[in-house]
Amino acid sequence: MRAAQVKENESANDRITARVPHATRPIIERAAAIYGATINQFIVQAAVERANEVLQSAETINLSTRDAKTFLDALAKPPQPNEILLEAVCAHASLVESRN
Repeated sequence: MRAAQVKENESANDRITARVPHATRPIIERAAAIYGATINQFIVQAAVERANEVLQSAETINLSTRDAKTFLDALAKPPQPNEILLEAVCAHASLVESRN
């Protein structure tokens, strides 16, 4: 099982219920039995794994080789700050100083 697995010794204090089509239950029961878990354990683990996949997909930026090279080049050799950036830095500094 993966690292995001729900720990067995964690106390369960939240409840989520779901209605499934009649034909779905035997499929889940068989899979849980093969997995060596109760139906509840199986459903929770499957939901956690899928949730982690969705979150990873949403939080990961995929770049083409060309875009990755452009990004890394910009990190290695950043351009000189332009006037707008310098003004923004000064404005930020004055705002931060005025809060203290």
